[in-house]
Amino acid sequence: MKAAWFSEFGPASEVLRVGEFQTPDPAHGEVLVRIHTSGVNPSDTKKRLGSFPYLLNDGPVIPNSDGAGMIEAVGPGVPHSRIGERVWIHQAQYGRLHGSAAQYVAIDSKRAIPLPENTSFVEGACLGIPVMTAHRSVFSDGPVEGQLLLITGGAGRVGHYAIQWAKQAGATVIATASNELARKHCMEAGADFVVDHKKDEMVDEVLGFTGGVKVDRVIDVEFGANLPRVLQLIRIGGVIATYSSTVVTEPTLPFKEMMFMDLTLRLIIVYAMPEEAKRDAIRDITLALKENRLQHRIAATYQLDEIAKANEQIEAGDFYGCVVVEVD
Repeated sequence: MKAAWFSEFGPASEVLRVGEFQTPDPAHGEVLVRIHTSGVNPSDTKKRLGSFPYLLNDGPVIPNSDGAGMIEAVGPGVPHSRIGERVWIHQAQYGRLHGSAAQYVAIDSKRAIPLPENTSFVEGACLGIPVMTAHRSVFSDGPVEGQLLLITGGAGRVGHYAIQWAKQAGATVIATASNELARKHCMEAGADFVVDHKKDEMVDEVLGFTGGVKVDRVIDVEFGANLPRVLQLIRIGGVIATYSSTVVTEPTLPFKEMMFMDLTLRLIIVYAMPEEAKRDAIRDITLALKENRLQHRIAATYQLDEIAKANEQIEAGDFYGCVVVEVD
């Protein structure tokens, strides 16, 4: 099969190779998926740059955890009726070497989720890390109906889906954005109010919108950098759900202040979500797709031979939407 891989850590253009790789056979409980599209996420590029130094100990890595395609074969213990299913996959390159940047991937059957006919393979490649992270961020601590939610970086890959989940669940959503285009994306996703997080008046503007009422839940893309203002906006007993802190990578917590606010700090990584939470997300994603309730944004698509360029776009940032590699 044709695949992309890396055998050493480093810049995408220097270490990513594309060529022939052995086609896998599905083991017990696995399905063999003919990949049509592979989603590229920041966690994939960070792995290639060496965020997990032991990753290459057992051989080269085919990158990318997300993707979509069709089941062509099944291993023992999997019903043959699954052959021919359109599916989206998640966790293809987690705790294992070979991800979705290849013509074929053999993966646990429960990680290959039926993809409704009204959803394209390109859109299917967005459903793993971005949509599941957003779902966990919104719902990990219970229903949000009637609550006030602050979603920082609402135009980002996760934030954009988090706005949609929260609004559809009955929350009032306040989002932050850094420019007019980002604001437009937030409003189109359903945000009730959007504030420029770069403005000194941000806190006052949010409290002006809420009538002085503080928010119940914060979904945060930059935990360390945003924490001081988040603490001014969240109510006693509120929840901070965060999935990233890249500007301040090792935040210092004002422990006493947070303790006396009785806050819950929810740290989210999609791979470590409890299986029950994954099943809940998959259930809701499937229903939302069938009912055409999710907006998807595709920033760019690349061919497999261009996977280095796809990685470079993720690392450069300054765009909105998902980056997808078309494998076929």
